[in-house]
Amino acid sequence: MSGSRIAIVWNPSKTSREDLERALPASAADAEVSWHETTPDDPGQGATGEALAAGAAVVVAAGGDGTVRAVAERLAQGASAELAIVPLGTGNLLARNLGVPLGLAGALTRAFEGESRALDIGWITAEVDGAKSRQAFAVLAGIGLDAHMIVETDEDLKSKVGWLAYVESLGRALSASAVVKMAIAVDGAAPERAEGHTLLVGNCGTLQGGIALLPDADPSDGELDLLLLSAEGMGQWLDTLRSFMWDNGIRRLFSRHERAESADTATHGRVRRVTVELAEPRVLEVDGDDLGETAAFTIEVQPEAVRVRCDAAAKQ
Repeated sequence: MSGSRIAIVWNPSKTSREDLERALPASAADAEVSWHETTPDDPGQGATGEALAAGAAVVVAAGGDGTVRAVAERLAQGASAELAIVPLGTGNLLARNLGVPLGLAGALTRAFEGESRALDIGWITAEVDGAKSRQAFAVLAGIGLDAHMIVETDEDLKSKVGWLAYVESLGRALSASAVVKMAIAVDGAAPERAEGHTLLVGNCGTLQGGIALLPDADPSDGELDLLLLSAEGMGQWLDTLRSFMWDNGIRRLFSRHERAESADTATHGRVRRVTVELAEPRVLEVDGDDLGETAAFTIEVQPEAVRVRCDAAAKQ
């Protein structure tokens, strides 16, 4: 990395420049490092633009999933610079799926010394709260349970116990996730009628605790994975959770079992482009951020949009 220009885009609500500087690897001495701070008005896109204008060959996103998403969104718009991740949030879902170390020192060493792999990026277009929005995501986007868990999670508890706060919010999220009728058009085909309370389209499939929400998702296969959930009542929910947490999570992790068949209340699919029209507006969530309510949205994949530095063992 001698002579390379590496930019660090960091979220000051998650860490300080001083802490990051103390954790830099010895190899950082051979690189030209620039620093770019995010703000409430600029979660990372503008700071990444500054980094690119300065000639950065690698842009390090130091923050939560929102910061990582913002940096990746800017890089996906034609930049040649690679993405590196220093995960500092409660979820850190992209980092977990790519094998990026969760500690400062390990993640920064990977940023300066690691190899890179291609990463697909999803783009979601919707009219949210009356205004048109087009945003990128690296992990998950959609409506329903995941979005409600974000909205319903207690922020004070989240700051104290991290991702476990989402478990506390699960009961309230379930009560808020009412079934809605929808029309789904996949890859240019005619729309098909469906109903459910949760529809997620993801680039990565594993959540905290080893829950395999999208067990076949591959972040560099040029496709996105779709999940439609329609479970109602405790019995159906227990069957669905068993499928995700045991059959396609813990059991698969410690054995050679192939992915189990999904519960009857869970429908999986593979898409490059999907358009969804809802009978009633629902909260739209993108990589853990609540964007507001929408009644229709389109999601499409941008294959190999970014190169990201990650665990070499995570390469496909």
